[in-house]
Amino acid sequence: MTVALLAGCTEQSGKKSIKLAYVAWDSEIASTNVVKTVLESKLGYKVEMLQVDAGPMWAGIADGSADAMVAAWLPGTHASYMEKYASDVDDLGVNLDGTKIGLAVPAYMDISSIEDLKKPEVASSIGKQIIGIEPGAGIMMATEKAMGAYGLGDLTLLESSSAAMAQQLQSAYDKQQPIVVTGWTPHWMFAKMDLKYLDDPQNVFGGDEQIHTIARKGLKADKADAYAFLDRFEWTADDMAKVMVDIQEGKSPEEAAKAWVDQNKDKVDAWIG
Repeated sequence: MTVALLAGCTEQSGKKSIKLAYVAWDSEIASTNVVKTVLESKLGYKVEMLQVDAGPMWAGIADGSADAMVAAWLPGTHASYMEKYASDVDDLGVNLDGTKIGLAVPAYMDISSIEDLKKPEVASSIGKQIIGIEPGAGIMMATEKAMGAYGLGDLTLLESSSAAMAQQLQSAYDKQQPIVVTGWTPHWMFAKMDLKYLDDPQNVFGGDEQIHTIARKGLKADKADAYAFLDRFEWTADDMAKVMVDIQEGKSPEEAAKAWVDQNKDKVDAWIG
């Protein structure tokens, strides 16, 4: 009897299931968990979260193995992916405005431009390294391009993860040591530390960007209520920062997302219509 009931429940829950792809950046951990919380608590979905790198995230939406993501940095960072998959996905538009990527350093460092990294004394002080994140991330491709444009052949771009990068930055910051990292906003590290972007006179990293929501083809027909919510989902950098800081200070992503959803009922109600 119990087995039959469980099988029935599983079959039924399968009718209201959805797969969200995301990259393990602090910003996307925050946004995807908020979306998951709303889908589960307000719309009755069972959400499966698929943590992947940027390339597989886009490919998964395009081939239908994932339903949606709220982590497309456009028009610059993920330009190559959008160019490749534009005809195979639905772009639901901006969910967060005013993002930025670039090379970031602690404010106590006496440099102001990417060009300063060519100076032997500066390169030596940072161990001839730029601390990066996951290979394949748009910011890593942009940084490789910047290193060529600015003649930074003596430096190495270290592949890492966003979490490991932030840990190295925090450790160096606590000791007032020089360090250069691949940075983006919104990110909790800008709320917790006094950081600055290095000027990019050649504009390799581009200007302000937006984060878009991307869905697979056919989602609107298959899961109309989820699609409508995803289409309406938008929030601010301050909203995202609140969730990110809560996670960084010890809450689980699920706890931080639930707390934000509970505290922002009007905004959530607007999303779900």
